[in-house]
Amino acid sequence: MITVAEIAPLRGQQIDYSETERLKAKFARLRAERERLYLTTAEFQEILQWKFGERMGELEDIYAVNPDEIIRAITELAFAITHPDIDYELEIRMGILCSLRGVTVPVASALLALVFPEKYAVIDFRVWRQIFDEEQWAFSISDYLRYVREIRYLAEESGWPVQEVDHAIWEYDRRMSE
Repeated sequence: MITVAEIAPLRGQQIDYSETERLKAKFARLRAERERLYLTTAEFQEILQWKFGERMGELEDIYAVNPDEIIRAITELAFAITHPDIDYELEIRMGILCSLRGVTVPVASALLALVFPEKYAVIDFRVWRQIFDEEQWAFSISDYLRYVREIRYLAEESGWPVQEVDHAIWEYDRRMSE
């Protein structure tokens, strides 16, 4: 498993750092402004664009079938869920978000990671490879629970927010793969 010492020099170094920070700040403002947090279609698409980048064009039709009122209702419900068992809370949130057409575990993790960056990370094959020393391309909710537990452990060890650990590991793998 990767160590904090290996990723320490890479904190804040990922390619899309400034865009990620902008989106996190935007959703933090929305959390403060809206009585019950939800995403509009435009906000949902903004997260998808961040997640998929140049590939978004080929995926647009998959997500376009979700009408605004459904996106609002589903995201509001998912974001409102709280439970003392953080794994159970995460499992329920993921299940709700994955009820949107086209939303898989990696996409749901991106939604949660930008809205709640202190708690969640975006599941990705690069970070998975560094944490578990194995290749994996498709992820289940139970995989995500396992993934987040490991990221939280490293976050606690480093004193960094969960998402910064995730991003540093992603950048580490990207550089090691070049």
